[in-house]
Amino acid sequence: MSRLVAKGLTRRAGGRAIVDGVSLELVEGEFLALVGPNGSGKSTLISMLAGLKRPHAGDVRLGGARLDKTPRRDVARAIAVVEQQAETGERLTAREVVALGRTPHLGALSPWGEEDEAAVEAALAAVDMLRFADRDWHSLSGGERQRLHIARALAQEPGIVILDEPTNHLDIEHQLAILALVKARRMTVLAALHDLNHAALFADRIAVMDQGRLVALGRPGEVLTPERIATTFKVAAMIETAADGGCHIRFMPLPHGSQPPSRLPERHDKPRVINLLHGRV
Repeated sequence: MSRLVAKGLTRRAGGRAIVDGVSLELVEGEFLALVGPNGSGKSTLISMLAGLKRPHAGDVRLGGARLDKTPRRDVARAIAVVEQQAETGERLTAREVVALGRTPHLGALSPWGEEDEAAVEAALAAVDMLRFADRDWHSLSGGERQRLHIARALAQEPGIVILDEPTNHLDIEHQLAILALVKARRMTVLAALHDLNHAALFADRIAVMDQGRLVALGRPGEVLTPERIATTFKVAAMIETAADGGCHIRFMPLPHGSQPPSRLPERHDKPRVINLLHGRV
């Protein structure tokens, strides 16, 4: 089950919609980056897509079945989630934290075995944490812990990985390495990212959130336009677009006294909204 479809997702808090009518389909095997300014609803949307929060309207379907009606063990086998902050009060080693990713695969008839041990070893190696395997969790830095959370998700061997700001606490070497790693695994990946250039470099498609709404969806070079960046992120941008649809962005403050456009040209609006239900642009 690696097909995840959301229709009309809405969640409210304090009398306002944090996420407002978002429809989105993850295409199997793609890397979809979710971007937007702070407070745009990215983390709340991710929580609903992962089944951690229930929408007040709309629904999420996993492999055609409603996510909230799917047994949690089946969801855990299909979807791995790496949150921004995840802590534990237990006295665990790095290896034991990663081994938690195997929990959905274990049971009375399928106890821990060589396959589970191999999955944990491979996941630790993939994030360059084998040498820390026997270290206590609480002795590790924030970046090392983040790499372990990603290793736990890899050990889970899901079809879909949902990452909420996965490069938080990581130095630039490991930021690039982790994003390259999850892309190379050919899993279906949804990652909320702050760095638009990381999104442009690794994502097959980019979804842009603004004030709770999904305002654009498409290939990096189609979505990350100077107009869209000015409107949503309130900065000016110079964009170099590559032949393969990728792009590189240079940011600058908006000129003093200028205002971002209140509305983009029509070609940047309706086609994106229509195609959200089909997963293509």
